[in-house]
Amino acid sequence: MNSKITAELNVNNNKIGVLRVGNVDYISLTDLAKYQNSSEPSFTVKNWLRRVTTIDYVGLWEKIHNEDFNLVEFDQIKTEYGKNAFVMTPTQWIKRTNAIGFVSKGGRYSIGTFAHPDIAFEFASWLSPEFKLYLITEFERLKKDEAYQNKIDWNANRLLSKANYTIHTNAIQEFIVPVLSDEQKKYIYANEADVLNVALFGMTAKEWRDKNPDLAKHGNIRDYANVLQLVILNNLQISNAEFIVEGLSQSQRLVKLNQSAKKQYQILSTNKSIKELEQIQKILSE
Repeated sequence: MNSKITAELNVNNNKIGVLRVGNVDYISLTDLAKYQNSSEPSFTVKNWLRRVTTIDYVGLWEKIHNEDFNLVEFDQIKTEYGKNAFVMTPTQWIKRTNAIGFVSKGGRYSIGTFAHPDIAFEFASWLSPEFKLYLITEFERLKKDEAYQNKIDWNANRLLSKANYTIHTNAIQEFIVPVLSDEQKKYIYANEADVLNVALFGMTAKEWRDKNPDLAKHGNIRDYANVLQLVILNNLQISNAEFIVEGLSQSQRLVKLNQSAKKQYQILSTNKSIKELEQIQKILSE
């Protein structure tokens, strides 16, 4: 599972991380707990999770949403909770019951504990009803923004399809894409991704990093590609797969891919759909 924070909410001046798990945005309980205990938020989460009403609630949630929930272990936990010695952490809960309502990432690069919104809202309510309302408002705003972004992505995909169709309906013309040297044509690149990089950009990922050390701190060669280059790159990946099936050597594929990149560049450089995509990219980056 990817451990990267995918979004961040600003809840009453408190930054709350959001982690995408499958198709669901899980909310950071660790960040929510900082509203009450900024120095030891994990203690706050554990104190909440050891409560009888909490165990009953998250257990019921798992019964409804998790086919693999360990009911036998859950029954065992219910014989333990309520006692002064009872302790429960998100990691223990996940391990013992095979729960899916929590995601806990510990260790050296810990990002804390996240929970399904149904559970996170319950935790926020325990912290403060007012804080819960702020959280729900911001989370709803995030979902509305995502819905808008999905519309943009859908429109972009349609424009890409139209742009790709142009390749098959226009006369093929030559244009300047980095010309391969004789050495490049013969060179065997261990990484297939670099075959595409050389065909389109005229250099490997490492060569680009060496030439652009400052930019390399924030991304790779493809992160800095423009819309037109990304469209061509997508098409080259498909062509490369076909060439591999045909049994062409890497050097043969490199030459063919470079030739294809030149042709596509000429066809698409003035394409209306590409221009619309570039405008969308400009709006999103502002």
